[in-house]
Order: sequence, then C-alpha cells, then structure tokens
Amino acid sequence: MPSYDDLVEDALRASLSGWDFSRLRDRTSGGSPSWRYAERASALLSAAPRLLDIDTGGGEVLASLAPLPRHTVALEAWPPNVPVAATRLRPLRAAVVGGTADAIPLSEAAFDLVLNRHGALNPAETARVLAPGGRLLTQQVGSRNDLELNVALGAPSPDPEAWTLAVAVDRLRDHGFDVVDAQEEMIPYVFHDIGAVVFHLRAVPWQIRDFDPERYGRPLRSLHERIRSAGAFTARNHRFLIEAVLPGS
Repeated sequence: MPSYDDLVEDALRASLSGWDFSRLRDRTSGGSPSWRYAERASALLSAAPRLLDIDTGGGEVLASLAPLPRHTVALEAWPPNVPVAATRLRPLRAAVVGGTADAIPLSEAAFDLVLNRHGALNPAETARVLAPGGRLLTQQVGSRNDLELNVALGAPSPDPEAWTLAVAVDRLRDHGFDVVDAQEEMIPYVFHDIGAVVFHLRAVPWQIRDFDPERYGRPLRSLHERIRSAGAFTARNHRFLIEAVLPGS
C-alpha cells in the first residue's frame, strides 16, 4: 500500500468536476441498495413526455437513461457543474438550467415526471412544477449516512433522525402527494485505503463540514493504520427510495 502522505496527496489533487466517483472503483466496495434506481427511472420515461431531473450533477445518471423524453430539463445547483452537465446532455437534447430545488426557476405544472437522485427534496416546489397526475421518483441520502466516518475522525455528527424515510414521506403527504412505494436501507460501504476516504469527504462536504486533512490529520492517520491492519473500514450508506404521485385535478 502507498504511504499515507502519497494517498492523501493524490486524493487532494483529484478533480471534483461533475458527479464522478469512478476513481474510487476498486478502492471502495458495496453501497448499492437492493432496488435499481436507474431501472425504476427508465420504466417511467415512456409515460412522461416532460421530464425534470433535479440536482443532476454533471448529468451522468440522466445521460445513462437515454433516450430521454422530447422535453427534458436538468436542474443543477452547483455552478461549476452546470457547463459539465450541459456538455454531456446537449447531444441528448436536454436543457440544463442553474437553480436550486428550493426555488425551481421553471413554470408551474410544466412536467409529468420529476427525477431526483441524491438531490435536495423540496415537496412544495416539486408539487408546484408537476402537472396533476405527475410522478416523483427520488433516491435520497439519509441523515444516518456514513456516521461511522464522523465517529472515527471525532467530527460532529448530524442529527440521525433529521432526514429519514418517515420524515420525507410525511412532508410529501403534507403537500398532496400519494406515496406509492417507500423503501429504506442501511448498506455497508467499504473503504480500502485512506485516499478513498479523503476523496469521498471532499466530494460530499456536508458529511464533515469542516473537513480538512490537516485539521483532521491525527485521526486520519489513525484510520489509515486501522485500514492497513484490518484491510478495510466499513461505513453504512443510508438510502431511501420514494415513488409518489400528485393526484389529478
């Protein structure tokens, strides 16, 4: 195994463009829920001529669903990702718009299907942009996600009950949605080197909001030795899936 310093330096040099975790291939394992989000999304496209994808990242997942409906819009909140998504999705004739899930800059009742994979979920705004009878499919990252990393590094942990399947379902129902499917899982996710941990925490900065390899140098080195000794470090991904329908008028 490369040295601690080499692994961390490599992770810090890595680009965070788009929503691409391919550099972690063979350096992490697990993390896949029992459902198949992409298959579920693809099955809904044929009945949805107007599609909105919220927090599309670099458009990676949306592009994998091609061919897309004739009217497809991808929304992205992080400005550096907007041109990345536009380049990827332009050949698929999908428009890319900058904006947040809390203030979607699009018209009321403009879409038949909203997809949201690991994006912010605002039930009121989602209901506003869906036409009557429209459908939402979302896979969310829950607030119990990867808390083992916070504990191992001595970092503050979020409220584990803040964002769960039960909370999300209640909020959607409060805004008029009928929930037709709801599933939740805690899935082992294995890190095989400390560089993978550092890259992961850079890519998802909300996990440890003050993360910096120098600030967390001592516990990171301890975790590095732990991985070298045990061969891996296991966290648990908190995921839930909801499919919901906005009743017709």
